[in-house]
Amino acid sequence: MAPSGSLRIPVAVLLLLLWGAPWAHGKRSDVRIITDENWRELLEGEWMIEFYAPWCPACQNLQPEWESFAEWGEDLEVNVAKVDVTEQPGRLSGRFIITALPTIYHCKDGEFRRYQGPRTKKDFINFISDKEWKSIEPVSSWFGPGSILMSSMSALFQLSMWIRTCHNYFIEDLGLPIWGSYTVFALATLLSGLLLGLFMIFVADCLCPSKRRRPQPYPSRKLLPESSQPLKKVEEEQEADVEDVSEEESESKEGANKDFAQNAVRQRSVGPSLATDKS
Repeated sequence: MAPSGSLRIPVAVLLLLLWGAPWAHGKRSDVRIITDENWRELLEGEWMIEFYAPWCPACQNLQPEWESFAEWGEDLEVNVAKVDVTEQPGRLSGRFIITALPTIYHCKDGEFRRYQGPRTKKDFINFISDKEWKSIEPVSSWFGPGSILMSSMSALFQLSMWIRTCHNYFIEDLGLPIWGSYTVFALATLLSGLLLGLFMIFVADCLCPSKRRRPQPYPSRKLLPESSQPLKKVEEEQEADVEDVSEEESESKEGANKDFAQNAVRQRSVGPSLATDKS
């Protein structure tokens, strides 16, 4: 009997350990994880979102308060979430323009407001229950995470992260010096700018083709009747001048002929008189 009794105690302890194992590791967190794949869920309902990084001391101090606040999420009818900027580099940080950690946003049916109050469980609860968020000006739709502007900003953030990854690859894996990596990026920038410029010129030429100037023909009477009227007047005036000149010349010629004829008659009349005188 003694051996059997001694075995019951270890078995009971083992059962207690197995039954209490989940509680030893802590209860499941009520904080939802937001990534680039499911961030559009924030556009429906009411949310409180925290942007944090595991290495940030202020974020580490905030985590217990944020977890305690998340336990009240069901009672307050608010979803409590967080975004790890180290696992979502560039994308969500660019959409929300995260420049400091931790950053907290309140969202109600797609309207985002930045929370800048005290960071305690009680203050978070009062912010939601008393609807203190109504006194905060919402973020403009132009700068909302779903706008075209913020989508472009997200793409730029992701491009910067890609450039940083390539830079580290050139230096650490390929063993290039820092100036060599910068040279590669400078050449890539020049080449991409050249290609982009050629593409823009091609598109502009297709949309708005340039019109070549052709030599304008001499205005004809049929095509340009109005513009030919001044030319007609000039031609008529020139013809009139020519006629006047010809008339004057003809008159002068006629006068000269008459004078010549009169002189000839006079000479004839004077000739016989001279002959009589001589005789």
